[in-house]
Amino acid sequence: MTTAKRYNPLLMLFHFCKLVRNSIFFVIYFFVIKAGSESIFIIYGRVVFFIVFGLTLISIILKWFTHKYELDYRSFHLYKGIFNKSERTIPFSKIQNVNRHTSLFHRIFKVTSVNFETGITGEDAAVRFEVISQKEANRMEMHMNSTVNEELATIHASEYKDILSVEAEVKKEISNRTNHYKPTKKEIIKASFTSLSFLVLIPFISSLYFKINEIFHVENKAVGIFEKLIGSWWMMMIIIVFVIASITFGIVRTFLKYGNYQISSDHDRIYITKGLIDETAFSIAKEKVQAIEIKQSFMKRLLGLAEVKLTSAGGLSLDEDTLETNSLYPYLPVKRAYEIVSEILPFYEISPKMIPLPIKSFWLRILWPSWLWVVATIFLFYFKPTVLEVEEAWWMLSAILLIIIVVSRLLDFFNTFYILNNDFIQFKTGSFTTSLFVSKRDKIIEVNVTRNIIQKMLGLASIGTINRAKPVHHAGIDHVSFEVADSFYKWYMERRNVIKV
Repeated sequence: MTTAKRYNPLLMLFHFCKLVRNSIFFVIYFFVIKAGSESIFIIYGRVVFFIVFGLTLISIILKWFTHKYELDYRSFHLYKGIFNKSERTIPFSKIQNVNRHTSLFHRIFKVTSVNFETGITGEDAAVRFEVISQKEANRMEMHMNSTVNEELATIHASEYKDILSVEAEVKKEISNRTNHYKPTKKEIIKASFTSLSFLVLIPFISSLYFKINEIFHVENKAVGIFEKLIGSWWMMMIIIVFVIASITFGIVRTFLKYGNYQISSDHDRIYITKGLIDETAFSIAKEKVQAIEIKQSFMKRLLGLAEVKLTSAGGLSLDEDTLETNSLYPYLPVKRAYEIVSEILPFYEISPKMIPLPIKSFWLRILWPSWLWVVATIFLFYFKPTVLEVEEAWWMLSAILLIIIVVSRLLDFFNTFYILNNDFIQFKTGSFTTSLFVSKRDKIIEVNVTRNIIQKMLGLASIGTINRAKPVHHAGIDHVSFEVADSFYKWYMERRNVIKV
């Protein structure tokens, strides 16, 4: 066991910076906006602010002196408490994911932050080191990984303390990884348009619209506004500049987020790194992957792109930031997405051929009443809004909504497939956005088969699965034949022959 040690001293500076950041609003309000105020509320507000700020600052210092951690060959041991002492023990076997996040603060001081995520929920769901040296983080992760493996369970503490040995092992580990994907500049530019980052232009256009009406007293007619814009060369120049600036912003934002993106793996783990300024690194043991989900939005389907997501039991949050690193890459070419899945997780099988829904499901989906349309139509009929100076436009809006709902249901029927493939189950669902879900039987913790009165009359049923995640992941399809639902239930019951307790 290593000796208990305090956290990095820079942790105090990190929390102090957060305290200052959170106090800016109160400083501006009490000491700038209300600088000359003699109100009792303002005077006491300033006193309370100084008291809270001072107590928080003292608490930051005391926590650094009283909070400690240590590692043995099986667990993390965390000690905290100023007046009431407590100890928390987290076995390495409970760790699902390892997340690293290197913000601008961390880069300046050459440190990082690391999260060891467990599969439990609550405040103590993760072992967090908000400020830690890169060497210490590497030692922790290597120590955890080596002690989980039986062949390395007898590692000696002195080896753990040997910095040079750890650095050599880290370099060796990185060299043994297989690089699967790194986006090119052309793919990042394509991703910037797919992510619609350039839509930041919309607020400027809205503001510009009101300015035009104010300056030129243009009537509230779309044709009049368009003619005025075309006739004014300087206004067109402003719009062109905004368009170029918006596109540039989208490209730069995407480069900063995905410019250093890389997907790699070794025999046991999957590694994802991203970010140029704020760096994020994520790793997950392959055996911890509960399911795979391949998603395509309408725009991605047009461009032949897809997003591969890994479902895991551990959370993906670090400090107040939410990480998106459970996604292999949001803008993978479809063919490459399937290839990467087979390379990284060869024990997962994705079947290219799946079974469509029965024709009875088509009629049930089309004829099933839409309460959204009913409520919206009643609302429109009652208020009868005028759109583009067209009176009685409510029925047009109602018809458009009905068409959208019917088209969505048609697409949902033709995009829905399923298959039970030995130990795997595979669903594809969606209308404008599609999702392909794949999971193994031993990773599914619960299944359900439900039937309403109409489904009973037509011999149909709905099936669903639940996988361990945070929050738990639900998947399933509606209106399969009852024979398929029965086979699905029996398929899952065979899990008892696989799972050993």
